[in-house]
Amino acid sequence: MGSKNSTSPMAGAAASLILMLLLLSISAISASSPSSDADVISRFQEYLRIDTAQPAPDYAAAVAFLRDQAAAAGLEARTLELAAGKPLLLLRWPGRLPLLSSILLNSHTDVVPSEPHKWEHPPFSAALDEASGRIYARGSQDMKCVGMQYLEAIRRLRSAGFIPDRNIYITFVPDEEIGGHEGVEAFVASKEFKDMNVGLILDEGLASPGEEYRVFYGERSPWWLTIKAKGAPGHGAKLYDGSAMENLMKSVEAIRRFRTSQFNLVKSGAMAEGDVVSVNFAYLKAGTPTPTGFVMNLQPSEAEIGLDIRLPPTVHTEALEKRLAEEWAPSSLNLTFEFKQKGSVLDNFGKPAITPADSSNPWWFLFEEAVKRAGGKLGKPEIFPASTDARYFRELGLPAFGFSPMANTPILLHDHNEFLSKDEYLKGIGIYESIIKALATHKDNNVDDESRAEL
Repeated sequence: MGSKNSTSPMAGAAASLILMLLLLSISAISASSPSSDADVISRFQEYLRIDTAQPAPDYAAAVAFLRDQAAAAGLEARTLELAAGKPLLLLRWPGRLPLLSSILLNSHTDVVPSEPHKWEHPPFSAALDEASGRIYARGSQDMKCVGMQYLEAIRRLRSAGFIPDRNIYITFVPDEEIGGHEGVEAFVASKEFKDMNVGLILDEGLASPGEEYRVFYGERSPWWLTIKAKGAPGHGAKLYDGSAMENLMKSVEAIRRFRTSQFNLVKSGAMAEGDVVSVNFAYLKAGTPTPTGFVMNLQPSEAEIGLDIRLPPTVHTEALEKRLAEEWAPSSLNLTFEFKQKGSVLDNFGKPAITPADSSNPWWFLFEEAVKRAGGKLGKPEIFPASTDARYFRELGLPAFGFSPMANTPILLHDHNEFLSKDEYLKGIGIYESIIKALATHKDNNVDDESRAEL
């Protein structure tokens, strides 16, 4: 009597489940497998080719591209619109212990305008010079490189099976290049940000012409102001006291002397650029215009200059304001001044808005060691000479470091022919891979309930 082979319904269902899990596993492995260097560079170039230059950045195209990249990296994505037409992309890599404070990796999507006729390659072509390995594009240094390095580093970590302990957030924010008021400034006041429980922020830094990477623990605050002079008009041939131009030139000379004294400290090596007060003339407005130029035989009754002043967090602001009122724009010379922007050098608690970059800060030790493990060298921590979105986080008393892993690279942000070599870009991904891994597994000193449950 012959036997009949049969499969029970339960066995068949189990086999189907195993097959489905196997297919999902193969799909996940394929999606998270390491990319070739060519693919990584290609994705960077694609981002660089999206024209997000102020004053009309194509934020929609940038966010659409980045959402695709986030999906490929297995990240959760939300788009916030805290100001109309200005999307902020918020990504999350969930941690095993979400009650731990989170890490925020911030970058901005907008870039400054360019003058294409003064570039060797079109600024949004992302042209790769095969001989030098340079990728030419607006944003290649400031700061589309860093945003993509975050994502590529996370791809690598996920491919290796790494799971963070704490939540990792990645933000791509608008409007940094025009002050960030409808970007990060609005974001830090939002419920979404408060719910993130952020413990440390990483943001942009600067390229380094030498072997050492630069890292920034604070930044200079902007004071933008105008000084206006008034005086009696007169014939161009007449010599008399108190003209508007004469009064304004006295102001200019007093400012120039101060600027020279500060600049000499930098030139001599006594102080770093971020540690002095910088003063630069943004514009000079005077004269009576004509269709072909200006009236040349008339001394104007009004004249005006614009100043861009940057103050380090340690400066005595009251002393500088006194100098402004008594030396640079004294009322006795018919001079007045008006602030267009007056950034504070203090945080919301009245302390200098800086992040400790020493042994008192456990985040600093982790960051420094992670860079070393990845084969990088850090220079002495610095004050960023200009302004970034990191200031809005530091104002809340949150620790924030500015860091763009670009060594052996001339500083070309906002300049013609901005570029980053593909080798430096790829190396920076490895640096961030090490940093993210170290920060994501650090346990806070105060062990929370969720951590105790594991013990």
